[in-house]
Amino acid sequence: MTRLAARLIASGAALLAFFIALGIAVNSGTAVDRFVADALDGQSDGVLGRIAQVGSALLGPTLAIAAAILLLGWTVLAWRRGQRELAGVLVRVLVLLGVCRAVSLFKEVYERVRPQDYPGWSFPSGHVVSVAAVAVTACVLCRRLWPHRFGTAVVVWSSVAIALAALCRLVLDVHWLTDTVGATIGVLGVGLLTSVALRLLPA
Repeated sequence: MTRLAARLIASGAALLAFFIALGIAVNSGTAVDRFVADALDGQSDGVLGRIAQVGSALLGPTLAIAAAILLLGWTVLAWRRGQRELAGVLVRVLVLLGVCRAVSLFKEVYERVRPQDYPGWSFPSGHVVSVAAVAVTACVLCRRLWPHRFGTAVVVWSSVAIALAALCRLVLDVHWLTDTVGATIGVLGVGLLTSVALRLLPA
């Protein structure tokens, strides 16, 4: 195991541990959650709320499904063209996407109540998990296939997408702030560990 791989594993384990601890700590609510909820109170019924509804429709599970379909199509195309090594990488990237998306299953572990009456549990935010899963997958894919190109741009746009997804869920008053933070941290932790396990990182 390389020193870089060891650092990635340690970072991933630390993030995952923090995610688990955060889920336990915030289950009964926090002052910062209530402060943010009060600050955005009533915004879901206005123009900002309508914008947030559109944002949530685009930045959520639909994005993860679209990414999976694109990756699957690319994998099939690479295989048919005889690019077996590329196809193998893409299959592992698809697995990474699926494992990261599975962080949403922790909802059933914590059973945190949402800010308002809304289907499902609150922690972590499934929408933010979906966007973060696509973001981590995109960053790892670029690092693997184009190590000297696109890296900074992908990280920046991924961060923006995650922040927007989180803001939309907060404006709509269907998640607490810590739900969105936890979703991001959980996906990063699982993503790092899975990427090393699948030999996608370091590369």
